[in-house]
Amino acid sequence: MKNQMTFTTTTRTIIYSVLVVLASCTTKENVAQKNEAAQSAKTPAVDIHTAVVTNNLDALKQHIAAGTNINEKDPFGGSSPLISAALFGKAEAAKILIDAGADLNFQNKDGSTPLHLAAFFCRPEIAKMLLAKGADKSIKNNFGSTPYQTVAGSFQESKPVYDMLGQALAPMGLKLDYAFIEKTRPQMAALLK
Repeated sequence: MKNQMTFTTTTRTIIYSVLVVLASCTTKENVAQKNEAAQSAKTPAVDIHTAVVTNNLDALKQHIAAGTNINEKDPFGGSSPLISAALFGKAEAAKILIDAGADLNFQNKDGSTPLHLAAFFCRPEIAKMLLAKGADKSIKNNFGSTPYQTVAGSFQESKPVYDMLGQALAPMGLKLDYAFIEKTRPQMAALLK
């Protein structure tokens, strides 16, 4: 009986050891497959900021699959791809970046967050997405303004800033609809209060 118990215990130990080895091999195999998939996901030729600004969603998704830093600063203003999406009104690109875990409170060189840009340029769809995911509406930029404060004043007081930014960013594709912005600023302010 003792030999039979030893055999059973030994058999169980061997079976258990084999299962552990098989499980670890499967795990290593799965990890190897995931690593291969990540390596085979190639970074597209277009950089992540250009993908966002040109609304090249396929390239943006390729960047995410390839492991590109989705919070990469642009070399000019230090903006993240999500800030660029908010600025240029690229709602689908913003959604992709938000879903991929982009930093909702990333601040560019002037301290503005994606919510600042979505508010100022009256992108209510993007602002709502950011708020729904927990973007901090109390962050102040380097000018001492929260996203709310960027739209709390009158449109006429802010029009010179829109004019300047509109001219500077027009070559990159920024188009400003002044009638829409003037009409939407109070709605944005109410959303951000």
